[in-house]
Amino acid sequence: MRLAYLPDPPPNLSAEDKQVYERIKARRGDDGMIPLDFVLLHAPKVADGWNALLGAIRTKTSLPDDIREIAICRPALLNRAWIEWNAHEILLRESNGITEEKVSVVRQFSPENQGTLNDRQWAVLRYADSMTRNVEVPESIIEELKSNGFNDQEIVEITATVGAYNLVTRFMVALDVSEGNRNPPTWVQ
Repeated sequence: MRLAYLPDPPPNLSAEDKQVYERIKARRGDDGMIPLDFVLLHAPKVADGWNALLGAIRTKTSLPDDIREIAICRPALLNRAWIEWNAHEILLRESNGITEEKVSVVRQFSPENQGTLNDRQWAVLRYADSMTRNVEVPESIIEELKSNGFNDQEIVEITATVGAYNLVTRFMVALDVSEGNRNPPTWVQ
């Protein structure tokens, strides 16, 4: 870790910042706060915005679990944010219709074909990869999302999810949050 984790609860918070702490704690629920929270709380206003954004991305979109988790796992993989990959690979595996064969495609750095992913899952994977690697997304990939039945709201939600998890993964890698990037999965070469 490149910054110290604040203790729980963080000392010397203003009344306003204590409310931020309580909102984060409430969103995390019974699982409790994670190391990322105790880094973000060095900047309570940023932590508050982060908490609101990621809470919406994780729990308030219309995306089915498989689509959301592919949109999260791809930035985690491509940015080598193993702590995020490990957490979200579990959620991907728990998603309806996800098989071991599909996970094996999602975990490839440069899949050459969609394998057993359905067309919608493959379109999201390609979109997430383009956003993460190149930022600019070719019109053909946007059209692929549309031709696979994604409406405007879903495309915004997919884009926001991929963008948000590029933020999360790059932040965590840059500051070595949770020290999880020192231990990539055994299948990574």
